[in-house]
Order: sequence, then C-alpha cells, then structure tokens
Amino acid sequence: MISTLRAKRLPTSPWPSQNVSRIEDVASQGCGLADLWEASPVRFETNDSRTEEIISALFPDNSLLCCGSSTNRCYTRTREEWRGRLADQQFIVPSPMVFFRGRTSAGKSSARSNDNVGERRFLVVEFDFKEVVNGAETSFAPTLRRLRERGVDVDDPSASLLGHLGERAPLTLVVHSGGKSLHGWFFCRGVALPLQRRFMEYAVSLGADRNTWTRCQFVRMPDGKRDNGKMQRVFFFKPEVIR
Repeated sequence: MISTLRAKRLPTSPWPSQNVSRIEDVASQGCGLADLWEASPVRFETNDSRTEEIISALFPDNSLLCCGSSTNRCYTRTREEWRGRLADQQFIVPSPMVFFRGRTSAGKSSARSNDNVGERRFLVVEFDFKEVVNGAETSFAPTLRRLRERGVDVDDPSASLLGHLGERAPLTLVVHSGGKSLHGWFFCRGVALPLQRRFMEYAVSLGADRNTWTRCQFVRMPDGKRDNGKMQRVFFFKPEVIR
C-alpha cells in the first residue's frame, strides 16, 4: 500500500513509456467492468443520480469544491452552496480548493488553478483505450483486437487495470465517463508526494492519461451529466477507505 511507505524526495524522472505487453497481460487476466460492479461494497441498483450522496461521502466537510458544466464554465463554491446542483455538472476537481479564486500560470484570476488547490485528496487515474484516433490506428489497436477475440469487452481492459492498481492503493470510486473512459479515484490524503508520483508513473506505464496528475485537472463528476445528456455512472464505490 502506498500509504504505508515513505520517500525522501520527489522523483524528477520523465513519465514512463507505455508497456503494451504488461497492459495486455493485466487486462486479459483481471476483472471486467461487470465484475468490478459486483465487487463494489456500495452498489446503486437504479439509474437515479446519487451525486449528492457520493460527494458528501468523498468530501464530508463543507469543503470548497470547483465544479463545472464545461471546462470553460466552472465555479468554486462551498459544498453546501453546491447542494442540489451537482448532478447537472460534468466536471469536478478531485481535491478541495483553498480560496474561491486563484491565479493561473498566465496570471489570470480563475476559479480553477493549480495554486488554488489544497492538499491532494484523491489521485484520479483515467484509462481510455481506442483502436483508431483521427483515422489512424493507435498502438493499442492490436491488443484491443486480441482481447476482443477472447471475449473481452471494450470497457473491460480499463476496469481490469483499475482493479490491478487497487491492489496497490485505496480504490474509492470508479466513474464511467459516458463515453469510452473510466476514472478511478484513489484516496491519497497524507501520502507523501514522491509516493503519489511513483504510483502515477506506474499507472501511466499501464496506459493511464498523465494529465490527471495536474492538480487542478477536471475529472468526470460521479453520476453527473455529460454534455450529451448521458449519465457518468458510478460502477464501484468503497467509501470506507476514506480516513
């Protein structure tokens, strides 16, 4: 568990390259999305949004939360000020903010900026595997075809990899984007920053998007509403790991 380790300094190494053979090995042997849902300690049996309930568990204090209906339309408000509005939001910063507004790297005032994010509470890992992007095959295309021939559904590799990472850190939540990606929330409050980085580097080597390492990066709101109206459903929820 990353919470039980200690390190002296933040690694300065670049992000690792993707280990395609390791990705295929984990994806072919791990659990699928349906298995992840079955293993969830808390399961929501209906399609009703449980955003308010989930956010109250993730952020039990009246934290300042930065949320948005789009990346360009976002606000930082207290959790109570957001009450009743969260299910209509697409995005959330997965850590509390410090002030209502901060400064971007360009010096502009903004509700969402790295200098305005407090201690990281959740490290979110996103997997989004595609065969084709902009008309060209991706490096994952052969792997995805081989997995499909074995009966592995398009969402299953991401679920398998998140389950694999859950053996190394406290997996709290898995959110489906309403498109093709899965977001895994790992509770990391109090974990040394070098260890957070080491965990994220391993996730990146398994194909995770490195952008969620950015402190103010938006991730999908649990059970929120995507811009096309689709719900960003929660498939796994384990609130007891939150301390």
